[in-house]
This record gives sequence, C-alpha cells and structure tokens, in this order.
Amino acid sequence: MITVRYFAAAAEAAGIDTEQLAAGSAAQVSAAMVAAHGSDLDRVLARCALLADGVRVEGDDPVPRGATLDVLPPFAGG
Repeated sequence: MITVRYFAAAAEAAGIDTEQLAAGSAAQVSAAMVAAHGSDLDRVLARCALLADGVRVEGDDPVPRGATLDVLPPFAGG
C-alpha cells in the first residue's frame, strides 16, 4: 500500500485529504484515484504533479510500496 495525500483543489475534488491505495505505476495509481473519486478528480489530476517521496513520477514510473504520494495542483504565488 501507499499513502496518497491530496492538496488544495485535488483534496476538494477527491473529498478527502489522505487515503491508502495499492502500489503500482503512477498511471495505475492515478487510475485508481479516478475510479474511487470520479471525473472531477480526473480533471484536476491532468494539471497536478505527483511526487512519490519527493520525486516526481508520471506514466510508467513506479510508486513503490510504502511510499507517500503527494498530489499537488499548480499553486499561484503572490
């Protein structure tokens, strides 16, 4: 299992801040997130960075068992 932490718009779209999901590739984990939370999260994920233990992952990149995956939408500075 991995720990997924949703931030800002991703947390709002998912309806939760944290959950446990099965490890796999970034694409597999993203698909599991969308299956669990729906199309609103899918639209937000298209703009998000995924960081597995602080390292950006995408596509076939592995998200190893025990990792923390942060789902980070773009942030505006000011």
